[in-house]
Amino acid sequence: MAESLREGAVVAFWRTLLLTVEVDPSRVERRLAAGEIRCPTCAGALSPWGWARSRVLRGFAATVLRVRPRRAVCPGCQVTHVLLPVAALSRRADLAEVIGAALVAKATGAGFRLVAAGLGRHTDTVRGWLRRFTVLADRLRVVFTVLLVDTGPDPQVPAESGSPFADAVAAILGARVAMVSRWPVLGTVPPWWIASAVTGGRLIAPAVTS
Repeated sequence: MAESLREGAVVAFWRTLLLTVEVDPSRVERRLAAGEIRCPTCAGALSPWGWARSRVLRGFAATVLRVRPRRAVCPGCQVTHVLLPVAALSRRADLAEVIGAALVAKATGAGFRLVAAGLGRHTDTVRGWLRRFTVLADRLRVVFTVLLVDTGPDPQVPAESGSPFADAVAAILGARVAMVSRWPVLGTVPPWWIASAVTGGRLIAPAVTS
């Protein structure tokens, strides 16, 4: 699923050594062993190559998800990749759906303090998410609007609201609706998992500094 969501302009925009995969680690192992996970750099079949560090990701309320992402290497181009579950986002300690809930709340007018209180997160954490999304909002709106138009049988582009932040959130949710209308099986996939897959886990990845 993750590879098909990352085609075309999406791959060209999000150059990264992360590759999103299913949440089920046993399925990832089976696909990796069968050569079904492809290198986004050269399309060669990836091979197992150790593990990334273990992580505990926070969900809603007191729920947590423990993950240990697989590492894989492409024998052809020698590029290594971290296979990040789509429930996660790069360099974030919270699950994608928690961060997505914060983005939706902000888009509908809630302030970061109210969002943080509702999610049980520190205000600085939530403010960091919202600030990073704001920086990327214009580009995210374009990427997900293109995806919406390209995949929807009868695409309905959300009207501009005057807020780049809200428009980007609307594009992400609209793209998910379009994709479900074309591939009904995706109806069971949370919208923010799809957003994670499309962006290679970098929906709100912190800026890389030297």
